[in-house]
Amino acid sequence: MSKESLHKSSSKEDILRWIALYQSTEDGEAQTKLVIHYRYLVESIARKYSNGKSHYDDIAQVGMLGLLGAIRRFNPNVGRSFEAFAVPTIVGEIKRYLRDKTWDVHVPRRIKELGPRIKTTVEALTIELQRSPSIKEIADQLEVEEEEVLEAMEMNRSYHALSMDRSIESESDGSTLTLFDTMGKEDDGYELTHKRMIVSNAMSVLNEREQQIIQLTYLEQVTQKEVGERLGISQMHVSRIQRKAIKKLQEATLASDGVSL
Repeated sequence: MSKESLHKSSSKEDILRWIALYQSTEDGEAQTKLVIHYRYLVESIARKYSNGKSHYDDIAQVGMLGLLGAIRRFNPNVGRSFEAFAVPTIVGEIKRYLRDKTWDVHVPRRIKELGPRIKTTVEALTIELQRSPSIKEIADQLEVEEEEVLEAMEMNRSYHALSMDRSIESESDGSTLTLFDTMGKEDDGYELTHKRMIVSNAMSVLNEREQQIIQLTYLEQVTQKEVGERLGISQMHVSRIQRKAIKKLQEATLASDGVSL
């Protein structure tokens, strides 16, 4: 028997029998028959909540999990049909998924849960008052603080983050640019200039010979041997003066602005 014919030919008694069998023994065949029978129901609900978006497959899978949960928990003695019990269970599972998984920006759960309540309250108050309700009226109706309402309304705009590659129109010439183009970039030149000024001021702590050696070895990239020949001293003497000068500069720059060399 095909999946479609199984779906059409199954009776209410078959459904209850499969559910009872699965609940008592976790029978795999009974579970498969129930999934096949209600697959179209789950898919129709998933289409409604995916609204044509790319995560339809994920929502359909979540809906199937909701269906399996309904199969495990259904009690035929309560008086409701299985469909009446399963649909809210499937929808609830999908809503939890959408609430917890599809926000691109992290938002506290209390704010996510308050958003739908605000929407319902605004619709009800608009009909009752024949005008748009104020934030205070919404907060009073929901018995929450006005700040919470404002936060929830603002956070609801964060349901999806904009891609940094999204094109926007330039106000100046009408050309298009991306959000990346509007972001400022860190200019290392400011920090480098700042450090150079500090080091320049710190050079005053060196004597003339120390300044000569730092100038030649670090700024002009002259070897210690060549420096010694120019100044008429040994390479070892140049090295000692250089180490002493560097230590002086380190102490001076750290004392002035915490810049290390």
